[in-house]
Amino acid sequence: MSAANSIYILRIDCPDAKGLVHKITGVLYHHDSNVIRNDEFVDRTTGHFFMRTEFSGNIQPDKILQGLRGLLPDNSTISLTTTQTKKVVILATKEHHCLSDLLIRNKFQDLTMDILAVISNHTLLQELTERFSVPFHFISHEHLSREDHETEVLKTIQLYQPDYVILAKYMRILTPAFTSQYTNRMINIHHSFLPAFIGANPYKQAFERGVKIIGATAHFVNEDLDEGPIIMQDVIHVDHSKTASDMAQAGHDVEKIVLAKALKLVLEDRVFIKGNKTIIFE
Repeated sequence: MSAANSIYILRIDCPDAKGLVHKITGVLYHHDSNVIRNDEFVDRTTGHFFMRTEFSGNIQPDKILQGLRGLLPDNSTISLTTTQTKKVVILATKEHHCLSDLLIRNKFQDLTMDILAVISNHTLLQELTERFSVPFHFISHEHLSREDHETEVLKTIQLYQPDYVILAKYMRILTPAFTSQYTNRMINIHHSFLPAFIGANPYKQAFERGVKIIGATAHFVNEDLDEGPIIMQDVIHVDHSKTASDMAQAGHDVEKIVLAKALKLVLEDRVFIKGNKTIIFE
């Protein structure tokens, strides 16, 4: 794509004020840019403004940023990037459904990502991963403390310098020291039940309780592993005819779809994080 036809993504969040959209688009107009799509939102409870703009043009990014900083509040967050493929590393354990779905999507470029490597504390998924010509790293947790194992995993991740780390059913509890290395850049997927079931065999627990809804949640990881900002959720309905095995299969299906949808949003820079919430322009 030539410079004149490059697609840029401008992301801004700042305290709300009168005329912000006019000021921002005015800067783009002044630099002879063509707005392709514009989304904005004001959180009325906090008085905070969010805006994502896709535009094209033969521009000088520094000049646009300079112009925006001269008009927007001092504590504004402004980013200007081109559309680009993001680098990711995946952590997995034994369950294949999320990993295999992402490997296929990666193979056919359904998502704007490049899977650089898969890391696991088991070898079960090695053959699957290598079928797609993706490097597989087996890092056993046996005879290692949690901290020592995480150190080895982190060393391997850092070899690839990824934009994002994806936990594709990685069944290890991560320490805050580990997750803090990838704040707002680590994404997890897990089942969601009403009521919630924790511990071993959640689908068996759900079956025994007669659950009627099975869901999944994709979210960013923070120091409380499963309590970070939510990106995407979905549910499917089940009834009394479903066995625990049926429920598990249905859960796997919704998990991989929710994870893929969440990654599409993140990889396309459609997600803003404010506190422990997300603002998403789909």
